[in-house]
Amino acid sequence: MPEIPAEKALPPEVDVTRPNNARIYDYFLGGKDHFTADRAVAEEALAKVPSARVMSRESRAFLGRVVRFLAEEAGIRQFLDIGTGLPTSENVHEVAQRIEPSSRVVYVDNDPMVIAHARALLRSSSEGQTAYVRADFRDPQAILSDPAVRETIDFDQPVALMLFLLLPFISNRDKPAELVTELLDALPPGSYLAASHLTAEHGPEILDGGNVYWNAGFRGRPRDSDEFAEMAFHGLELVPPGVVLVSEWRREAESPRPAPSEINCYGGVARKPG
Repeated sequence: MPEIPAEKALPPEVDVTRPNNARIYDYFLGGKDHFTADRAVAEEALAKVPSARVMSRESRAFLGRVVRFLAEEAGIRQFLDIGTGLPTSENVHEVAQRIEPSSRVVYVDNDPMVIAHARALLRSSSEGQTAYVRADFRDPQAILSDPAVRETIDFDQPVALMLFLLLPFISNRDKPAELVTELLDALPPGSYLAASHLTAEHGPEILDGGNVYWNAGFRGRPRDSDEFAEMAFHGLELVPPGVVLVSEWRREAESPRPAPSEINCYGGVARKPG
């Protein structure tokens, strides 16, 4: 993937003095699109949770397996990826269009730097389509009514709604379950929701790492598996193996698996019935 110099590509509204979750995640993944404020939070979090890089890599691998399942087995051709984060290897449209070149993907993020990089770096196949929308998960109607979304997604056909590592940064006061429901209500039966969420069930040190984030101004919190499942998948048909650690979801490799305490992140995929 070609690179664009971050300092030349930044929209004027990007504040590099404030830490940003997408850039911190990029740092954990070994990317280059981060700044001093992001690295400071990332290194402080790593001091509390040294396995954060392992979790980030496993989360990215989970995304790839999910998209392959949705495209190959479920026959999904439309993807709405909210909270997409900065471009890295094996982005949603790359995986989906490798399986079905006509696949259409909309990337949504509230970070102007993410959208600028996505527009510069992510290229659809000639048969398919990608769009990039700056919007906030907390305003579902703004997402659903955006012209680029309406032009790319046919809401009469099944859609995969993707919320990877987004919900842990949504506080209860923002009513995340209601936001998920509002988005799902706009999708036809046969659509899917794929989501992941941080937890402290397998290692309480994640709470120390989370405090680094919350002290830096981020909202939200880790949640246990039952709370995550009820928030994201209520009324849906979970795809086996259900809500599990992201490292365990349909893992193909027989290589040694990381310990649950190294992951502390659940994931799942579910179908909208009807």
